[in-house]
Amino acid sequence: MDTGKQHILSLLEQVTDPEVPVLSVIDLGIVRDVHLFNTPPGEGGVEVVITPTYSGCPAMDVISMQIKMVLLEHGFKNIIVTSILSPAWTTSWMSDAGKEKLRAYGIAPPNAIQSVCHPKLFAEEESIQCPHCQSYHTRLVSQFGSTACKALYQCNDCLEPFDYFKCH
Repeated sequence: MDTGKQHILSLLEQVTDPEVPVLSVIDLGIVRDVHLFNTPPGEGGVEVVITPTYSGCPAMDVISMQIKMVLLEHGFKNIIVTSILSPAWTTSWMSDAGKEKLRAYGIAPPNAIQSVCHPKLFAEEESIQCPHCQSYHTRLVSQFGSTACKALYQCNDCLEPFDYFKCH
């Protein structure tokens, strides 16, 4: 990988999701590509291509601004942030480190194999592990948690409520 591109990706580790501040845009996997260009001559430019976790995600405007601010602080003058919807973001793009950060923050990360993303109308509920006590004895409280991309669960053992980052 190009060292300039790698440098930009390392800078983007500083850009966090405003809804889940322990995750960087790199952890989330929403940064799809970085393009370097030199237009006008002498003024390095960069395009960062991002995909929202879901279309209409309200955090994307803030994330785009944070990307521009971090790059401006490091000397880039021409910055373009391009949002693409296809292919659609999926939780499989999240880094393993990001999933562990979610768990430590008290949000259950998406399971490696999701049964909730099942085409069958009345499929069994997915077993979600409590990020507090590690129990799988949990129940769905609401399909929507603190944000639209999370569901609200409660642990039947420790009784703590927690968000689950829904699979996409």
